[in-house]
Amino acid sequence: MNKISLSKPIAGCMRWGNWGAQFSTSEYRWLIEQLVDEGITSFDHADIYGNYTTEADFGTALRGKNSLRENIQIITKTGICMPASSNSYITKHYNNSAKHIIESVENSLRNFHTDYLDVLLIHRPSPLMHAEELANTMYQLMKEGKVKTFGVSNFEAHHIRVLQKHIPIAYNQIEISLLYPKAVFSGILETCTELHITPMAWAPLGGGKVTDDTHPRYRAITKAVEPIAAKHGCSMNDVLMAWLYKHPAGILPILGSVKPHRLKQAQKAADILLSDEEWFHLLEAARGEEIA
Repeated sequence: MNKISLSKPIAGCMRWGNWGAQFSTSEYRWLIEQLVDEGITSFDHADIYGNYTTEADFGTALRGKNSLRENIQIITKTGICMPASSNSYITKHYNNSAKHIIESVENSLRNFHTDYLDVLLIHRPSPLMHAEELANTMYQLMKEGKVKTFGVSNFEAHHIRVLQKHIPIAYNQIEISLLYPKAVFSGILETCTELHITPMAWAPLGGGKVTDDTHPRYRAITKAVEPIAAKHGCSMNDVLMAWLYKHPAGILPILGSVKPHRLKQAQKAADILLSDEEWFHLLEAARGEEIA
């Protein structure tokens, strides 16, 4: 499957709307334009964000701005069905059926006022997933030009291998940070490397918990990060991002900040080259134990 060029970092839009900043249309447009000017051109969404409203809010800011749409990459996710005022769901559940995916894509296209999605991800692996049906649905959407490329989100290695038998997977969006390094040991990053899948990292700064002094590993992590940051002449967050960038799987962080300077700073963190010893020293601080 052909991948597309995505920015590093990717701008996470989950908290731009009703689940966070509650931006106006002009504020959406201003932030999008500011980020594009800095070379941050990829925007991560999901149909459920903002209780099914954030896609449309973002799309309203794009409406009539064809040149802006042409210079960005829209990533969105589907497959979670969540009760909201706009639907009749009673129970939160997963739905990876052809009918649901096609309807969701059509709705996302309307929301974004666009003819295509750059990347469509299946938001969660469902125990009821029919891999062949899902693959055929994605092939249909790509053939119709409605989706450029396909990936998954929160899939473990065994989920990927089942689906990969039917369709190549370009991306897997997973939680990974120094605070939550499970993926380093679970085999998922090695599976992504083996199958030429690019990992995307959500909550790459630990969802803000890394700098929360009530977190049990806060003091150890801070103690480990501070001298490394001083050595490289950068901030603590820069070191946390550099820790991800160093991994050979080619992780693309998704940063959920609504402040352009923070995303620009994360962009520059890619130039910080941690030594192997520094990388493991940080890992030891986060885990509270040395590696075996």
